[in-house]
Amino acid sequence: MLDIKFIRENASLVKESARKKRVSVDINRLLELDEERKSLLRLVDEKRSLQNKAGEKIALADSAEKEKMLKEMADLKSELQKEEAKLKEVLKEWQSLLLSVPNVIADDVPEGRNERENKVVRKWGEKPKLAFKVKDHVDLGLRHDLIDIETSNKVSGSRFNYLKNEAVLIQMGLMDFVFKTLGDAKIIEKLALDVGSSSGKTYTPVLPPVFVKAEVAKKMDRFDPIEDRYFFEKDDALLVGSAEHTLGPMHMDSILEEKDLPKRYIGYSTAFRREAGTYGKDTRGILRRHQFDKLEMESFSLPEEGQSEQDLIIAVQEYLLRALQIPYQVVLLCSGDMGKPDFRQIDIESWMPGEDAYRETHTSDYMTDFQARRLNTKYRKKDGETGFVHMNDATAIAVGRILIAIIENNQNEDGSINVPKILVPYVGKEIIGGK
Repeated sequence: MLDIKFIRENASLVKESARKKRVSVDINRLLELDEERKSLLRLVDEKRSLQNKAGEKIALADSAEKEKMLKEMADLKSELQKEEAKLKEVLKEWQSLLLSVPNVIADDVPEGRNERENKVVRKWGEKPKLAFKVKDHVDLGLRHDLIDIETSNKVSGSRFNYLKNEAVLIQMGLMDFVFKTLGDAKIIEKLALDVGSSSGKTYTPVLPPVFVKAEVAKKMDRFDPIEDRYFFEKDDALLVGSAEHTLGPMHMDSILEEKDLPKRYIGYSTAFRREAGTYGKDTRGILRRHQFDKLEMESFSLPEEGQSEQDLIIAVQEYLLRALQIPYQVVLLCSGDMGKPDFRQIDIESWMPGEDAYRETHTSDYMTDFQARRLNTKYRKKDGETGFVHMNDATAIAVGRILIAIIENNQNEDGSINVPKILVPYVGKEIIGGK
């Protein structure tokens, strides 16, 4: 959430950011409630102070005065209870409105309504010149017994799948490749230097839980849209929609030391989404699943290093895609396509020959201190003062989507699939389905 002081001092900017993000929130009402809240807090404090002083006087008063003072004390208590009840109601509405205010947006974010108005920043790689009828990953997956959707439909329902044979080895290879890359000091130091980051610290590997308490998901501002979550009411908990849902709260209610920042993590987990609102969309294949595997980056940094931290994350994403030789484009999301907590959001879309289109495989979310305030994640400066950290999260590899890109970009006319060189040691062969 935003600091209420910041909202007071920058009301026009906050209103404009909400408009650009197409988020409906009454900032004027929030500011009215804030004034009422401050007034009631003062009044309640004054009456509590009077109550305390009256209690001290009663203890010293004679019996004649005491009866009169007790009557006044009872009246004061009644007034205090009424003011406290009023304050409770005001705080409830004030807190609800405050939590509904979206983050402001970076200066370079283009204004737009939806993904059609996103801005392509750069492209890398040559699209493969396939001088034959292109097959998609479903046809190739069936041909080589890599993907089984028919059986999963019977066992689990739609939007699930089995991975088999070399597809499994590719997934295991991707996981190992990512963990080793993000733990390699030489690689991270080089990428950090390239983007102007002051730290070449590597990423700590984590296997996080796939359940998150509802109250924590709300603090992460990832509880909604609840219709897209697998929510277990009895447990008051959700299955994560991404590893960052449980990586982000790792330092909740904690104070980190400035010297220990940035803290960088690379986590792997299975993720779950209902894909609500996508009926009939991407139903063929494994692009949009209820269950999928992701490797996710999460970082906590000093405020002045938050932007360069996102730049480093994007450099890591591009390094991984280039190593896999997958053509891609980097896209700056417009205001209407951004998430509510995002200050700046950048996606990478990989080339998918089966669709003859670029499709989103990576996202990078820079939230400034928006999540940290809700999570109460702070850092202590050298002078002893504290502030809120800035947080970034991003995809390292979305396994299913990258598997699509690998299969489709490396297909041959005879239906065989070339294995990217970086993954050959894991798969144990250079060609899937070759003679």
